[in-house]
Amino acid sequence: MSKRDYYEVLEVGKNANPEEIKKAYRKKAIQFHPDKNPGDAASEDKFKEAAEAYEVLSNSEKKQRFDQFGHAGMGGAAGGGFGGGFSDVEDIFSSFGDIFGGHFGGFGGFGGGGRSRGGRRVSRGSDLRVKVKLNLKEVINGTEKKIKVKKYVACQPCSGTGAKDGSSHSTCGTCRGSGQVTRITNTLLGQMQTASVCPTCQGDGKMITNKCHHCAGEGVIRDEEVISIQIPAGVGEGMQLNVSNKGNTGRRGGINGDLLVVITEEDHPELIRDNNNLIYNLFLSFTEITLGTTAEIPTVEGKVKVKIEAGTQPEKILRLRGKGIPDVNGYGKGDLMVRVHVWIPKNLSNEEKRMLEKLQSSPGFQAGPSAAEKNFFEKMKDMFE
Repeated sequence: MSKRDYYEVLEVGKNANPEEIKKAYRKKAIQFHPDKNPGDAASEDKFKEAAEAYEVLSNSEKKQRFDQFGHAGMGGAAGGGFGGGFSDVEDIFSSFGDIFGGHFGGFGGFGGGGRSRGGRRVSRGSDLRVKVKLNLKEVINGTEKKIKVKKYVACQPCSGTGAKDGSSHSTCGTCRGSGQVTRITNTLLGQMQTASVCPTCQGDGKMITNKCHHCAGEGVIRDEEVISIQIPAGVGEGMQLNVSNKGNTGRRGGINGDLLVVITEEDHPELIRDNNNLIYNLFLSFTEITLGTTAEIPTVEGKVKVKIEAGTQPEKILRLRGKGIPDVNGYGKGDLMVRVHVWIPKNLSNEEKRMLEKLQSSPGFQAGPSAAEKNFFEKMKDMFE
């Protein structure tokens, strides 16, 4: 099933400001919230769909990529591909919990935290950014790249808990396991209650009594991981793809950040990219362009032969349809534009000069339009007089 346009999902226009996007998401999220629709799989899917749309449209960089490239700019399906997507409802709660404004209970902080299944804050690992260089053939056909990334991963000895034996925790005495502390302040308008992350346990709700020596109680260690990235055809220089959940792992069982993949392109030795079109500069000799010839034109798949008609004029553009770059959104392919140039010799022998001097006075070598072309120009001139 094809994915719906994110603006359509949230029912907002492309010119909607961040506050309008947030308001639209909140409305959809409350409408399809699992607590309001228990056991309704369709509502849960719409809840996830709305969260994915908001995750992209509320981020200025991702929104710009989506506006320019559509879903292809995000790179794939939700929950493990490019561009957003959540593996389950808990991921949504961890990222966007506070947007509900207390309409539903048990939500934590926004963005860097959220709730865990016990209602405590869950840390989120930071995003990573890498550059991937592609040659023209890879851009046209799409490719799979395997890259080695240095990142924070879950500590294996403690299973990411930060505790030496995996279970040596005690309930935080400050927040009593909630991960939050509540403060009541007296103001002119009366008492105001605010909640914030517990400073003692940093929102975990529990304290480690015996820290893991491998990770010093953080639950993550520095390591390397080989990540496979599927890159769609038609990507361009500077385009950024988002691989969900492949960034740094969050501390003490937190959720992963994302891997941001920035595309760079290698220059082709003969072909020049112009959006989805390719340009090739074909140089022909004076005799070839005058008498006509057959030229070999390079493409990424090999050379093709093109007939050059006798009398072809310099700077003429020959179009090879469908030999360019596919649109990243799947809207067809560009063309290969062959620009014809004449190579003028600089050093001629005396005999070559004499031959050209004889031809110079011949009628066929006189500069200017032909008789048919003159008649056309005269008719056009009469129309405007």
